[in-house]
Amino acid sequence: MSNRENIQKTVFSSSEERKLVVLGGGESGVGTAVLAKQKGYQIFVSDKGEIAAKYKKVLLENAIEFEEKKHTESKVLVADLVMKSPGIPDTVPLVLKLKQKQIPVISEIEFGAKFTNANLVGITGSNGKTTTTLLTHHILKNAGLNVAAAGNIGASFAAQLATEACKNYVLELSSFQLDGIEDFKAHIAILTNITPDHLDRYDYDFNKYIASKFRITKNQTASDYLIYDADNQAINNWLENNTTKAKLVPFSIEKKLKYGAFLEDNKITININKEIFYMPLSTLTVKGKHNVKNAMAATMAAQLLKVRKESIKESLANFEGVEHRLENVAKIREVSYINDSKATNVNATFYALECMDKQTVWIVGGVDKGNDYNDLLPLVREKVKAIVCLGLDNDKIKETFGNVVDIIIETAGAEEAVKVSHKIAEKGDAVLLSPACASFDLFEDYEDRGRQFKKAVKCL
Repeated sequence: MSNRENIQKTVFSSSEERKLVVLGGGESGVGTAVLAKQKGYQIFVSDKGEIAAKYKKVLLENAIEFEEKKHTESKVLVADLVMKSPGIPDTVPLVLKLKQKQIPVISEIEFGAKFTNANLVGITGSNGKTTTTLLTHHILKNAGLNVAAAGNIGASFAAQLATEACKNYVLELSSFQLDGIEDFKAHIAILTNITPDHLDRYDYDFNKYIASKFRITKNQTASDYLIYDADNQAINNWLENNTTKAKLVPFSIEKKLKYGAFLEDNKITININKEIFYMPLSTLTVKGKHNVKNAMAATMAAQLLKVRKESIKESLANFEGVEHRLENVAKIREVSYINDSKATNVNATFYALECMDKQTVWIVGGVDKGNDYNDLLPLVREKVKAIVCLGLDNDKIKETFGNVVDIIIETAGAEEAVKVSHKIAEKGDAVLLSPACASFDLFEDYEDRGRQFKKAVKCL
């Protein structure tokens, strides 16, 4: 029996027979457990680490059995179905044992989608996912649609389905979440871009990572849409060598398109409906070339869901942006401090440096995910006056930029990094936290890193 047939049999069999084990007691895991309890499953949640107090409270309130700081194999390997949290690699021994026993292992997104008929807008990509998700949600909500944002952002998809189901969901989807889907289908899929990221989870094989991203379109039909970046080489290469049933809806800032979104005379032009949509770049609240693309993708998704163009324009003009993404923190003694902690890969940092119009003290570093920093060299030569390393292992950064930037200083925390940057920066400069790396060596996550940076700036 195939994995898909196993999942179908398990999800829709009688409740007395269905044993669901949830690996990971975080947002997606606990959300799945609550939804599954509602649907009559026998639930067991297992977390190798300690479960946070807020999630433990939810499990206790819903009388859901759980364990922490261990995985008891005798309780896990009797499952009919396993929901694996996205942070757990497929290669850990317990997951391999589950697969050997042909026990289906799926993601929260796959599980939740079984229990809704809502319109799903799925958004993935190496960069721009969060901004595009929040912007799309903002446009749809302002237009009066019954809509929620979920996935890799905010309350989990499953938790929201368990509490208050909506008619539309805008889902931010990571490659790890897409790896765990079988039948999940978005009516509108958005692929913002694909650049090397998380290669440590994909055997350092970029093609495996690309294939993971394109899982977003694997179940789409001819009545669905794939919105994509037509300037992205990895996406174009995949589309030349593979097929999708979805209708292709491209966007570009480099070329004029007969169908889709493009730039012309400093305005976004979109030609997917009978009436052409125009939006001057000057009216966008979010700046930078990458945000022009995010706005194009979000606008086309809204148009496909029949939102009026006047409503879209109004929403594009009042969108406030995303915390930890090119976030202006403060201006102190004529020096601008910018929090771009969400830049956890080289391409995201490329966008950030590209946006800098001042000499920049660049705070960079953390857990390297197989980064190649060479693409940043021209921007660093042009814009960066000093590098402040924020990580435990900075050798690759020093090797790449040692002959390009005169000042490279290592620090071991956000407070120290900000103080050092403050001493280096001069009137008219910018201090940019854009790490190009994961945060787990010194911080809980990129949000913790960003918050600590902002706190340190405000204490100057």
